Amino acid sequence: MRRLALALALMALPAAADDRRSGFDYMGPDTQAMQRDDTANPGMLWVRDGEALWTRAEDGRSCADCHGAVDGMRGVAARYPVFDDAPLSLEQRINRCRTKHQGAAPLAYETQELLALTAVVAHQSRGLPAAPDPDPRLDAVRAEGERLFRQRQGQLDLACSQCHDENAGKRLAGNPIPQAHPTGYPLYRLEWQGMGSLQRRLRNCQGAVRAEPYAYGSAELVALEAYLMARARGMPLETPAVRP
Repeated sequence: MRRLALALALMALPAAADDRRSGFDYMGPDTQAMQRDDTANPGMLWVRDGEALWTRAEDGRSCADCHGAVDGMRGVAARYPVFDDAPLSLEQRINRCRTKHQGAAPLAYETQELLALTAVVAHQSRGLPAAPDPDPRLDAVRAEGERLFRQRQGQLDLACSQCHDENAGKRLAGNPIPQAHPTGYPLYRLEWQGMGSLQRRLRNCQGAVRAEPYAYGSAELVALEAYLMARARGMPLETPAVRP
């Protein structure tokens, strides 16, 4: 019995084990087929919108004018968040480029335009392994993200790790609990009937445990993103993923 208990305890730590699994692996065959087929994957609509936005000029300058064709972004999303003068998510980098280099207003979180631009950039890295930025200034950011991941919060007094490390693979309200690897964002969620960012999903989880969600773009959400990407190091990116 002691050996069985030890084996079960070890199986409850997917983030540190070699058996890490994408949320894709927990889905039914119909949803998996939808993600695999670009003609059926609804997230590709946002990717196509992003391709158009990439070449659209803002104040006389487009993304393509600086960066060239969008396929030149291959590998970029695999290392975000990064550190500039502060930790930046991919969405924040896009908005910084808009304000600093295009003279355009920043795009609001979860808008069609920001999701589309993020999706088209991330899509270029599909199939590449997550390779978090090695900048040592991010070490403290990732450590803070891990602390938040393991911190109990909300009226239900639950931590992210209790679901996604300790109980991954089990069921909650009939649905499998994934390991919470961020390899497919932004992704199309059938529940949402639309695309959403990783920060939207994190805020949803906070609401589910009856905690006050962190603000979009907050240091807390960027820290969580940085930790989760480090936790998923080496796993292939899937953008645009599809989830139930």
